[in-house]
Amino acid sequence: MTVPSYEVRAVPGIPEVAPGDDLAALIAAAEPGLRDGDVLLVTSKIVSKAEGRIVRADSREEAIDAETVRVVARRGALRIVENRRGLVMAAAGVDASNTAPGTVLLLPEDPDASAAAIREGLRAALSVDVGVIVTDTFGRPWRSGLTDVAIGSAGVRVLDDLRGGADAHGNPLSATIVATADELAAAGDLVKGKASGLPVAVVRGLSHLLGEGSSAADLVRPSVDDMFRLGTSEAVREAVTQRRTVRAFTDEPVDPGAVRRAVAAAVTAPAPHHTTPWRFVLLESAAARLELLDAMRDAWIDDLRRDGKSEESVAKRVRRGDVLRNAPYLVVPCLVMDGAHDYGHARRDAAEREMFVVAMGAGVQNFLVALAGERLGSAWVSSTMFCRDVVRKVLALPEDWDPMGAVAVGHAAAAPAERPARSASAFVEVR
Repeated sequence: MTVPSYEVRAVPGIPEVAPGDDLAALIAAAEPGLRDGDVLLVTSKIVSKAEGRIVRADSREEAIDAETVRVVARRGALRIVENRRGLVMAAAGVDASNTAPGTVLLLPEDPDASAAAIREGLRAALSVDVGVIVTDTFGRPWRSGLTDVAIGSAGVRVLDDLRGGADAHGNPLSATIVATADELAAAGDLVKGKASGLPVAVVRGLSHLLGEGSSAADLVRPSVDDMFRLGTSEAVREAVTQRRTVRAFTDEPVDPGAVRRAVAAAVTAPAPHHTTPWRFVLLESAAARLELLDAMRDAWIDDLRRDGKSEESVAKRVRRGDVLRNAPYLVVPCLVMDGAHDYGHARRDAAEREMFVVAMGAGVQNFLVALAGERLGSAWVSSTMFCRDVVRKVLALPEDWDPMGAVAVGHAAAAPAERPARSASAFVEVR
């Protein structure tokens, strides 16, 4: 049996790179013995220099700001950000080392195109078919230390999808996708080093990893699949600002566990007198939802008719309740006044209830934000407040439970419209 093996070695003789240099020509001159099937690992710094990605900057922070599209996490001066190429990394990849004072190096504008240009240049110069990977240094969540990864690629299968296969024991592989380009980048970093003046390495013996049709952009996880997209404080802000009222849902079932996790967040809200004034009634069956909504609709219609509303007006108002009827899951938050003080004074007793209502609002807001964190849409509708007796009867709730609206929960049928911009200063008074 042939034992798999490969060789990785640095390429000596690469001179200091300047803007406008032909990297393929420099590499071909330094390593004329390249063979078909070799993989070139090229440090992004020399690619940036050759492409003139050197910019003057009064401060590195200004350059980072210009390259950043989203802050993922921040701690002190350190920022982990998403840059304009979709890469999540420290300082947007802006590098102030090995460049003249007052200047910084930006990452290549299009690392995949850079890799393709080097590959074509080597094909023209040496008549060889090689793979090219442009590498840069990354940290990793939950792991100390740095390693090189692929940020640009040409002629290399960057991912090896083993799903659908089986291991040596016949167990099915359902989630195994190997980041081969990153593994190659890390192997090359072992011989290139960070300060040895060896910015290029060659891997030989792994020609089966060459292939067309993929690029390093394929290594960037889509945001919809990214479970760790934000740092802690950024995640809280994102969940709050991205929480939107959703009025149209898909038929996809709602995970009851996700709703219960949202309830767990809700009951951490502040409340007066160390009380726990929140109760959440979860309507998980379609029969329970329809029974409640039918009874509420009938009560609402009776009220509107007694108010002298026309049948057209009644029908229009009833249609507003469709958001609850069309949702695959309903939650009825209820307020209980256990622990409330009885002052025997109308004004103070009214203020006491207001404190509990405010606590209820805080709990519901926690609940809605937590649902957004679970990637569930929601709409808080006040309708149960107008027929509390009906809701209590249908749901067999205690008389001292006050339904405080209903929350429709589900998977949004479409992305919500952009929220109109609001300036915080318009809502602030300073004394």
